[in-house]
Amino acid sequence: MSWNPALDPGCPDDVGIDAIETLIIPRARDLGGFEVRRALPAPQRQMVGPFIFFDQAGPAELLTGQGVDVRPHPHIGLGTVTYLFRGDFHHRDSTGANQIIRPGALNWMVAGRGVSHSERTSAMARTGPNSLFGIQTWLALPDHAEDMAPLFEHHGKDTLPMIEDEGVSVRLILGDAYGAKAPAQMYSETFYADVTLETGRRLPLPDNHEDRGIYVVDGSILVAGQEFAAGRMMVFRPGDRITVAAGDRGARLMILGGATFSGPRYIWWNFVASSRERIEEAKTAWREERWGEGNFDLPPDDRNEHIPAPE
Repeated sequence: MSWNPALDPGCPDDVGIDAIETLIIPRARDLGGFEVRRALPAPQRQMVGPFIFFDQAGPAELLTGQGVDVRPHPHIGLGTVTYLFRGDFHHRDSTGANQIIRPGALNWMVAGRGVSHSERTSAMARTGPNSLFGIQTWLALPDHAEDMAPLFEHHGKDTLPMIEDEGVSVRLILGDAYGAKAPAQMYSETFYADVTLETGRRLPLPDNHEDRGIYVVDGSILVAGQEFAAGRMMVFRPGDRITVAAGDRGARLMILGGATFSGPRYIWWNFVASSRERIEEAKTAWREERWGEGNFDLPPDDRNEHIPAPE
């Protein structure tokens, strides 16, 4: 998709700094030469629309033979999105999905009542030095979809809508924004996009969603004249017209949001649910290890190990 009037650089920019409802500075964890920064959930904000978990993985440089191995583990009540800037992941899950994900593509796994999956650096990538840099997010499922059967969708880079103007590039990963719609099935109102802005270029946030946030991946942006560097998430007041501008080095952003939920979600380990009872049932089911007899199984091609539930 080419030029879109909503991306006109002449859009008004009369927003005040008080339009930022929440500023989140992610918590960083060093996993032995590999850093993860978690923006959601945060003490001051559990969710942005349906987004309840937001992790930046890397950037990391790995030696030949090295890689990331996240063993099979379970989820309920959410959908997971893996989106990479560099590197790859070999995804396997209990629906039977077996997919390499590469930069710019989408892996969308909906856990529903129960799924397990593993994420590992591919064998091909391990044959030489390799990089990893990307974002993993969880989207809570609304009440009507919590008990749905699990499913998996993969959408290649070329199938995701591109919205472009001079110095502005938006790849729509999930949901709808700027008159475009991404191909993955959504279960609540959502938007999620990868945005690149050249120096000084401006971007209005979609105005058809209640909750809207920005995560600065690289460079910086200016909001009401104040600069925000990489590694910051801003959540904006509903209803305000928001336009941001790239700083001196340009910017790469993830923009996200959607409809607010009717109530909070409970989170324990890898489980998200509207009630504590659902969490307790999932704990018991995973600990029983009765693969294929209840809500959980292991990926058909990765059954030799799994991550036990915490005590």
